[in-house]
Amino acid sequence: MDTICAVSTPHGMGGIAVIRVSGDDALAIVQQRWQGKPLSEMASHTAHLGHVVDSQSELLDEVVLTLFRAPNSFTGEDVVELSCHGSMWIQQQIVSTLIDAGCRAATGGEFTQRAFANGKLDLSQAEAIADVIASQSRASHHVAMNQMRGAFSRQLSSLRSQLLQFVSLIELELDFSEEDVTFADRERLTTLATSIKKVIDSLAGSYQAGNAIKNGLPVAIVGPTNAGKSTLLNTLLGDDRALVSDIKGTTRDVIEDTVVMGGTLLRFIDTAGIRESNDVIESMGIERSFKKMDEARIVLWVVDATAPIAELENFHKQIVEHCQDKAVIAVVNKIDASDTQAIVKKLKELDVKIAEISAREGTGVEQLKQDIIEAAALPQVNDENAVIVTNARHYHALVRASEAIDRTLQGLATGLSGDLVSQDIREGMHYLGEITGEISTDDILGEIFAHFCIGK
Repeated sequence: MDTICAVSTPHGMGGIAVIRVSGDDALAIVQQRWQGKPLSEMASHTAHLGHVVDSQSELLDEVVLTLFRAPNSFTGEDVVELSCHGSMWIQQQIVSTLIDAGCRAATGGEFTQRAFANGKLDLSQAEAIADVIASQSRASHHVAMNQMRGAFSRQLSSLRSQLLQFVSLIELELDFSEEDVTFADRERLTTLATSIKKVIDSLAGSYQAGNAIKNGLPVAIVGPTNAGKSTLLNTLLGDDRALVSDIKGTTRDVIEDTVVMGGTLLRFIDTAGIRESNDVIESMGIERSFKKMDEARIVLWVVDATAPIAELENFHKQIVEHCQDKAVIAVVNKIDASDTQAIVKKLKELDVKIAEISAREGTGVEQLKQDIIEAAALPQVNDENAVIVTNARHYHALVRASEAIDRTLQGLATGLSGDLVSQDIREGMHYLGEITGEISTDDILGEIFAHFCIGK
């Protein structure tokens, strides 16, 4: 297999850059451009100061060389990492001279793909590396690290092992079909399959929360026109993201942006003001507002403190009753311009969580942020043993595995022949194996590693 090299640190100029070399000839190739202690005399996992030169022995840079001997490296191959100064020119020259010496430029994700191919990690762990790199919050980092350490893989391995025992007993019966011997207790197998399906469904059920953690927990800002929704969005983001105007109906489309609060990535969605409108464009925006409410986990119902109280019950029906399964906070805005006592009293009667603010002045916004953080709390994130699915590929494989186990249960209940029951069990095992890469194709691997950066 070719020896590959690439800059593993982000593109651009910085204090230092790390150039990674991996492959059977990594030590011999680097030795050609190295001035310092011979690599043959270096122990694995040691760092050494020296110089890198070009093919004409011209000095390129003073570097720190770190050596990882196979199989005890990230890729499972001999790996050399050169920490050089962060000049773009120096990085390019070192990579170029290594290629001249016999390396090939690595493709996106090729180091991680070699780690997978050499059994250093499974496919779900490889994907978790990309998630760790891309994590934008404490919650997403925690979930990705948990998966990278193998928590998800261990759970899937346990499920596949149980299914393998399950199918082995049934297929053993098939070998002795003429003797009419029964090895598999159908009642016990039904109990086992039910238990396995429960675990698979629980993992699949965590995807909604996992996707929110990874891409941002959706928080919809809804309410009537001119209630201060766009001002609130700008205040929460600390940026003039949305256009603010006293003219009703200014926001005609959905505006989204993300911010980290309390260690969780939140995706705030400013929606068009809800009202009766004959304007076709505004009506489309209002329709999208209700769609975003459906997608949200938290809904901030912005109440205009200067508006008539009579409007509250109508909006309560449109918003709160539309969001029975969501956390709803009634944000009473413009408290700097009106007495809120009557409105707050009415909202308490409607049994809604209340926050009083002035989005324009910033009054009460910090308390509102705390209310949002509490509403966004996901107990699974703080559970070190909890496995949360964040990858759509994993989710769809789990759904198919669950369907296969469901057919298995139906087959056991109706007395289906053992060979057909066995086929359904093996299908369930197949889909679980797709997640970890025990069963994979070049197309799947190509799609996964194509999204990795060069040098990873």
